[in-house]
Amino acid sequence: MKRIAIDMDEVVADFNLKHLSVFNREFNDNVTLEDLQGCHLRDLRPHLVQEIRKYLEDPLFFRDLEVMKDSQEVIRALSERYEIFITTAAMEVPASFNAKYEWLKEHFGFLDEMNFVFCGDKSIVQADFLIDDNARHFKRFGGQGILYTSPHNIHETGYVRVNNWQEVRAYFL
Repeated sequence: MKRIAIDMDEVVADFNLKHLSVFNREFNDNVTLEDLQGCHLRDLRPHLVQEIRKYLEDPLFFRDLEVMKDSQEVIRALSERYEIFITTAAMEVPASFNAKYEWLKEHFGFLDEMNFVFCGDKSIVQADFLIDDNARHFKRFGGQGILYTSPHNIHETGYVRVNNWQEVRAYFL
């Protein structure tokens, strides 16, 4: 059975929606997803990098992210034909471990929790495919990288790209 590794943030969990909401509320700003085309929030507001990073240090920040549309349904269908791993670079935000684990159990409880991989360098993951919003994870990954569209990666080229979970379904099923 082939393996598909799937990133968490910005692929199955809508990180940007919450990040922008919290930031805009705190700083009385109005940054939109369109403003993030080709960049991150920290690039738009470099004078607030530490404040932006501080949100991620909140152990509960990742606990109530919205689920990406259609991801549960498509991953459930994929799990009938593929071995599925959720792979998150949680080492970048160690405070997120518990919240991410609880979030995955709540929203993707149909997956084996032994297939939740909390790592840093995703090249350690032995899978045939990696669906991720960050192309840097494909550099040393041994399988096929599939770029999941997110505002920050809109200008990335040279990768198989999917824009939503229905396109993931079409690619694999």
